[in-house]
Amino acid sequence: MARMGNREALLDGAKKCLLEKGYDRTTVRDIATAANVSMAAIGYHYGSREALLQQALFKSLEDWDAGLQAQLSRLDEPKGPKRFAAVWHLLIEHIRANPTMWTASFELFMQARRSPELAAVYAQGQPGATAAMAALATGEVEEDIDAETIRTVGAVQLALVSGVVMQWMSNPDTAPGPDEIAAGLRGLVASIDA
Repeated sequence: MARMGNREALLDGAKKCLLEKGYDRTTVRDIATAANVSMAAIGYHYGSREALLQQALFKSLEDWDAGLQAQLSRLDEPKGPKRFAAVWHLLIEHIRANPTMWTASFELFMQARRSPELAAVYAQGQPGATAAMAALATGEVEEDIDAETIRTVGAVQLALVSGVVMQWMSNPDTAPGPDEIAAGLRGLVASIDA
C-alpha cells in the first residue's frame, strides 16, 4: 500500500480534528499533529488553515451525505404516511448517531456567512440540496422531479430538516419525533386552508 503524502495526510488530519474539536476550535498545531507533518506544510499545500478546513469540511460532508443517501435509498415504503414516518425515523436516528457531522454542517453555513468565497461554493450546492430534499419528501427519483417541486417542496423540506436537527441537537428531550412533525404539518396546512 502506498504511503500517504503530506497533502492527503493533512486533509485526513483536518477531517479528524473537525470531528473531535469542530471548525472554530481546531488549530494549525492540531491539524499538523493529527497529520504528523509540520505546521508549515499547511500553508504550502493549502494556503491557510481556513482553506484546508473548508476543504476537509466539504469532503467530510460529501462522504457523510453519501452514506445518509444510501440509507434513505433503501427505504421501501411507498409515498404516504408510512414513508414519511420511516424517513423521519431514519433522519432522527442519523442525528443521534452523527451529532458532530450535523454540527459541522451548521458550522459550514456559519463560515460561509464570513467568507464570500465559501458563500459562493455553498450557494452552488444549494440547488442540489433542495433537489435531494424534494426527493426525500416525495419518494421520487431526484432526476424526475420538476423544478417547481424542487423550488417549493424541496426548499420547505430543507428548512424543516434544518429546524428539526437544531431541536434534536439542542434539546433531544423535547424535540419532535415523526408523529409530532406530521401532526404539526397537518396543523399548518389546516391554518393555511382555513
